[in-house]
Amino acid sequence: MKQGLSLRVSQHLALTPQLQQSIRLLQLSTLELSQEVEQMLDENPFLELADDSAPREEFGLEHTDTPVSQDSREFESATDSIAGNTDTAGANTSKESETTAEAGTEAALEESWEGDGSVESSPDDSEWGGDAPARKNNLDDSDAEASDLTGAHVSLQDHLHRQSLGLRLSELDRAALHFLIESLNDDGYLEDSLESLAAGLASGHPEQAEELEQQFAIALQLLQHMEPAGVGARTLAECLRLQLLDCKNSIELRAAMAICQQPMELLAKRDVKRLSHLCKCTEDAIKGAIGLIARLDPKPGRRFANVERNLVVPDVIVVKAGRGFKVTLNSDVMPRLRVHDIYASALRQHGGRGGGQALQQRLQEARWFIKNIQQRFDTILRVSNAIVERQKNFFIHGELAMRPLVLREIADELGLHESTISRVTTAKYMSTPFGTFELKYFFGSGLGTESGGNASSTAVRALIKQFVASENLKKPLSDSQISEMLKEQGIECARRTVAKYREALRIAPTNLRKAL
Repeated sequence: MKQGLSLRVSQHLALTPQLQQSIRLLQLSTLELSQEVEQMLDENPFLELADDSAPREEFGLEHTDTPVSQDSREFESATDSIAGNTDTAGANTSKESETTAEAGTEAALEESWEGDGSVESSPDDSEWGGDAPARKNNLDDSDAEASDLTGAHVSLQDHLHRQSLGLRLSELDRAALHFLIESLNDDGYLEDSLESLAAGLASGHPEQAEELEQQFAIALQLLQHMEPAGVGARTLAECLRLQLLDCKNSIELRAAMAICQQPMELLAKRDVKRLSHLCKCTEDAIKGAIGLIARLDPKPGRRFANVERNLVVPDVIVVKAGRGFKVTLNSDVMPRLRVHDIYASALRQHGGRGGGQALQQRLQEARWFIKNIQQRFDTILRVSNAIVERQKNFFIHGELAMRPLVLREIADELGLHESTISRVTTAKYMSTPFGTFELKYFFGSGLGTESGGNASSTAVRALIKQFVASENLKKPLSDSQISEMLKEQGIECARRTVAKYREALRIAPTNLRKAL
């Protein structure tokens, strides 16, 4: 094989640090963006939160349906061209590719600040997000935020410890009861056996382990008589039996006690005939017993669980305005940022002396960060306006009027890449007259209709929910019957598709929905 040299000229796209930051900020949720802003404020001395009394020149978006600037469109077109090649651009790290990509993308982006390293005062150094109201530091009861109201929490252990204070117990019994209470899981169950708990405390001393196990058995009896009923159970059957002790004596109660002695799979399947045979009760008594058990709480400790409360704050607010709808950004989630004027002026006076080059880079990073946040909210607003325009019937009539919509339609309309639309609609929420929804909620596939059009899968799920809500409880609708009813509405939907949508809506199958 003969060796030789050849010269080839080619162009490659590579992600600059500024575009990487722009793409990353676009896909962050509101909470993640807040954390990113706080981190940038700590790291960059040129970036600061704006003060209400500080003189400022508005930078960024007005919170109305404003047309998008030419600079913004150039930014997004450059971002989309990069986003479509994210997977392959990382491998092109040669000097030629970096020079070509930066020359092509930074030319469209560096119009807002000088690129020669000099520091000049510009509108970019003023505040962005100035319409956001200042947060109140002193809140009275009427102005308390939802996050403050969710702070008060009483755990299951605290609730049980308070009840134990009213019991006359010896020190040893109280210590054993305290140990069992602390060993409960979030559902109120005692997962470990008394033997394993005793062996863990008295490792290497079998005599002490036996005494501890007896002490735990006494404490368990006390624990299982506390509120909520069913706490301290080792299994689901034991939890149900403890709760049934508070019910009135009846045929259904005796049948329910007998059912709890059988495998729980039979109860889950509501196998009335087999349960009637095993429990030696009539089918009517078994049906009444299943209805009684259905009113019990299988997880008595769950109501005390400290579940993390994530409050959904909408990024976009849609309100009715005349015959149409007005789309605005939520000012509460928009950070109020600006470049520190004093530091920027001092750096401009000193020029490049005393490590000024590094400081100039930090200043440019602050400007880029503010501009990228502006572009993030600009893109969210544009996508939201397009969604509202396409799904106008939803905002008037509700989810039954939802039309099919895919990411490509919005991308083609706005001149963006599908990946950009996907990033915008992930973990971003819109407040509507019908509630708060994630932007992805407004996208859905279509099902064929007899007229040749398409029906949104969201609207089909809403129809299935209506059919099930209005069905005869003694004769619930099967998936095949629901499929036929949809065909009567002109929607072609197979039985398997109905089953898939029903499971997504968490609707039980026919045999479990049947009234007892």
